[in-house]
Amino acid sequence: MNRTRTVITAVLSGLLLIAAGIAFAPAAAAASLSEVTDFGENPGNLRMHVYVPDTRPADPPILVAMHGCGGSGTGFYSGSEFAALADRYGFIVIYPTATKQTAMGNCFDVWSEASKHRGGGSDPASVVSMVEYAEREYNGDPERVYVTGSSSGGQETNALLALYPDVFAAGSVYMGVPFTCFANEADFPPQTSKCVNGGMDQTPQAWGDAVRQAYPEYNGPRPRVQLWHGDRDSLVPYQLLQEEVDQWTNVFGLSQNPTSTDRPQASWERERYAGAGGVVLVESITAIGSGHNLPQAGMARLAVEFFGLHQ
Repeated sequence: MNRTRTVITAVLSGLLLIAAGIAFAPAAAAASLSEVTDFGENPGNLRMHVYVPDTRPADPPILVAMHGCGGSGTGFYSGSEFAALADRYGFIVIYPTATKQTAMGNCFDVWSEASKHRGGGSDPASVVSMVEYAEREYNGDPERVYVTGSSSGGQETNALLALYPDVFAAGSVYMGVPFTCFANEADFPPQTSKCVNGGMDQTPQAWGDAVRQAYPEYNGPRPRVQLWHGDRDSLVPYQLLQEEVDQWTNVFGLSQNPTSTDRPQASWERERYAGAGGVVLVESITAIGSGHNLPQAGMARLAVEFFGLHQ
């Protein structure tokens, strides 16, 4: 799909407005965002901010929330609704900040060889260190750890779910791409990428194999996955939503045909893929008429409900 620098600049400007807190503002609360400078092993050289609500259970759940290219953890805190939901439901939110510089600004690494390996020397391993810190410092519940992200952060979410299925119980991906879609750093920018220019139309089996090969000895339960995309996204094409669905339904051994469809909101079309007992393991949501500007109002709430954090 052809894109011009003008389109890319406009999209990035929109993402930066969201990251700066133009779209949303967290609800007023006594708790505040804090930076943690020594959280453990940090091969990706990420920064960590954490939001710990004043009212929480003795063993609170943990949510990792990651920004898009050109953003920051503090910007995603201000520009999304997760902190307000944390106040309401009592979960901890970790906001990492990417430091690797690309043609699109600072982005989470999903292209290097290290980023595709469990325990590799890059961003996924740093994020897991942050989770382990929150489990130690705040008695976070290791059975209730979740991850979400927008664009670059959504791409990193898919990587974390593939590499660390024993760490994360579920994930919600906004405007992402399948795990291993980006071959290398030269392939990462949308201007040149085979991934986002339609050159990575693989079979469900091939996509699923990429996840299974990320941790070949693992035979435990897989994280449930929620996928979001705007059907007018001019930066990360809408076609990649189906590639993500193909990847995760294959991992779960599900049909690529949804078991149910509905509209949680008038402009959101949801397809759900259930396993044994009717448990929804994968769901995809199309934001009709939306471009590269997710999450929008109400989407974080639906993610939190998918995780079960509202109960």
